[in-house]
Amino acid sequence: MRPENGFERAETRLAALNRRLDGATPQEVLAEAADRFAGQLALVSSFGAESVVLLHMVAELDPGLPVLFLETEMLFPETLAYQREVADLLGLTGVRLLHPDAEALALHDPAGDLHRSDPDLCCHLRKTEPLEHALAGFGAWVTGRKRHQTRERQAMHVCETDEAGRVKINPLHAWGREDVAAYIDRHDLPRHPLVSRGYPSIGCAPCTSRVAPGEDPRAGRWRGQDKQECGIHLVNGRFVRMGTEDVA
Repeated sequence: MRPENGFERAETRLAALNRRLDGATPQEVLAEAADRFAGQLALVSSFGAESVVLLHMVAELDPGLPVLFLETEMLFPETLAYQREVADLLGLTGVRLLHPDAEALALHDPAGDLHRSDPDLCCHLRKTEPLEHALAGFGAWVTGRKRHQTRERQAMHVCETDEAGRVKINPLHAWGREDVAAYIDRHDLPRHPLVSRGYPSIGCAPCTSRVAPGEDPRAGRWRGQDKQECGIHLVNGRFVRMGTEDVA
């Protein structure tokens, strides 16, 4: 039998972690992640329509846990105000605002209209690159992704790996919209002000529109374009679930 290489060992550990966390509550997943990746864990949050659920769970577990917030400089003013409100209410002391590189924007998006001609590059400059730089010091990160959100996410596991080999943890992967709403109501948490105005999924202002009754909740993201992801969960332009091949 040939010896197991480093990648295979990582795959085996990831599969074991997924088996261990099968059926665990989001709080149990977060507690396990905080223990296993002590000092190397961050939550990436958009402070969007459903973000307050994980933010509340993190605040109860460790209010000083790093929370990475992509301030793309194209967010709704309501999102920026909501970020401050929620962080203050929950006592989150580890929030870090990530800004795009000013020189890169000056070179590629001097007029601030790149989202019209090349939305993928715009997302890369304003989200993917800043996040990649910020995550360089971490071994694992938490996301709020859920299986129900897009067809590409339907097969996600609670734990995956990203292109850099970091563990990506999805505590809410099995939750539906009803679960999220019930948690927000049960804990009397503030909702993003744009939700009541017809925005069930919220990104940058130029690329987010209202959703009509009966439409998919993410229909207002990059409306009219063949685009479902901003890029932070893509590798070489494709959605992939790295490190999940051997997970049952």
